[in-house]
Amino acid sequence: MIRPANLPAAVPGRGLCVVEARDGSAVAVLNVMGSLTLTVGAAPFEVVDALVEEARTQAAVVLLDFHAEATSEKVAMAYWLDGRVTAVVGTHTHVQTADARILAGGTAAITDAGMTGPHDSVIGVEARLAIHRLRTGLPVRFQTAEGGVRIEGVVIDCDAAGRATAIEPLVRPYP
Repeated sequence: MIRPANLPAAVPGRGLCVVEARDGSAVAVLNVMGSLTLTVGAAPFEVVDALVEEARTQAAVVLLDFHAEATSEKVAMAYWLDGRVTAVVGTHTHVQTADARILAGGTAAITDAGMTGPHDSVIGVEARLAIHRLRTGLPVRFQTAEGGVRIEGVVIDCDAAGRATAIEPLVRPYP
């Protein structure tokens, strides 16, 4: 089970997973969580270098899922890892950003890949329930919204050395 590498060691799972791509090549998937406004065991910049080094011994293609609130932290991470990973894909905010790009060193980056789920909602929750909680401060049991379901993400092309050559945001209605 993949989970942020910078959570405490007692948390189940690991921050690195290697999977096989359709063409049979290895792809390393890394996950760290941002520390601006989120609680983590260690700052992501403290653990990411060793994680990338370990991944590069197992795969040429390395994708970092950077689960963070602050766009500045996600952009900084992409620049920090430029040329050392294939892609830095931000997650957490549920809103796909319009900043997909290839950095000078060959790393694809996007601040947030978006949300897969019901978009006729407040980040997947029935709007009336989220609004009630925000207006009153009272707890409410959230229910998953229905309608407007979309799959969002990115498609990243790369060469055999793991350098990104293209990144394209993906938005598809479901079903």
